[in-house]
Amino acid sequence: MKLIIQIPCYNEENTLPQVIADLPKSLPGIDVIETQVIDDGSTDYTVRVAKELGVDHVIELGKNKGLAVAFKSGVNNALNLDADYLVNTDGDNQYQGKDIIKLMETAMSEKADLVVGCRPIKNHPEFSFFKKRLQYFGSWVLRKVSGTSIKDAASGFRVYSRNAMLHLNIYSDFSYCMETLIQLGVENMTIIGVDIGVNPKTRKSRLFSSVLQYLWRQSKTIVSIFLLYRTNVLFGFSALLTFIVSFVLAIRYFILILFSSAPASNFWPTIILAGVLLIISVLLYITGILASLLVANRKLSEEVLYRLRKNNANQNREEYHT
Repeated sequence: MKLIIQIPCYNEENTLPQVIADLPKSLPGIDVIETQVIDDGSTDYTVRVAKELGVDHVIELGKNKGLAVAFKSGVNNALNLDADYLVNTDGDNQYQGKDIIKLMETAMSEKADLVVGCRPIKNHPEFSFFKKRLQYFGSWVLRKVSGTSIKDAASGFRVYSRNAMLHLNIYSDFSYCMETLIQLGVENMTIIGVDIGVNPKTRKSRLFSSVLQYLWRQSKTIVSIFLLYRTNVLFGFSALLTFIVSFVLAIRYFILILFSSAPASNFWPTIILAGVLLIISVLLYITGILASLLVANRKLSEEVLYRLRKNNANQNREEYHT
């Protein structure tokens, strides 16, 4: 069994040595452990430090392309290197390297496709009250959309199985965390959360400069992912809601006609609005059907990509062992 521990980095020359030092050197059931740094266009000496520390694989993206692109590059390389598991941690030393043992033990004993290290949100010393509320709300939304029970959906400290890596398709350019959780949850894969500890903060987040920007970008990502994976649900619910309002207005019109002494022409706005909403409801329903067809087509495309990746990965495995 082969494990690759991946560290996406952007200007992490100061914290990378401690991150590497805390990584486990051996694990029960794992024959080979290799480290992998994805340099996302760092302008400092991150690449030099990584090589001096003896990192097995250093991927240089050339320029800053974002965390999602860095993660995707690492996943592709891990598959090319015949990895059975991929651990992803952060280059800012936020997560405790010793907890990789807990994550991997859970992944192997439970045959999990994804294990998420869940931070102590309630007792996190560096999360403000407002940020804790955002984390709770965001994780609740992600649990509903993905059908999982993960307490900390934004955590990037994770273990991915080989099967999970083969199924991943990253569309977001901001963060992969929510998208991979939803994608694997929709695929009914085994996803487990494990409580972990955190290290003291070493720097400000580079994903966002303020809480408002964080809220905006995370909300936009959630909506985009929801539209990608649950479009048919959205249009179906909208069609049903619009139909109910139209039906209520129609009932109101006929009640007014039967029991009111006022001329029927006084109530035309009600029945006109009911008719308009009924038409909108039908259009939304039809759009929902088309959305369902698009979702089915996307699933077929992802299945084709999965089979292609699996074949390539199996060929790489044969070449690796010959």
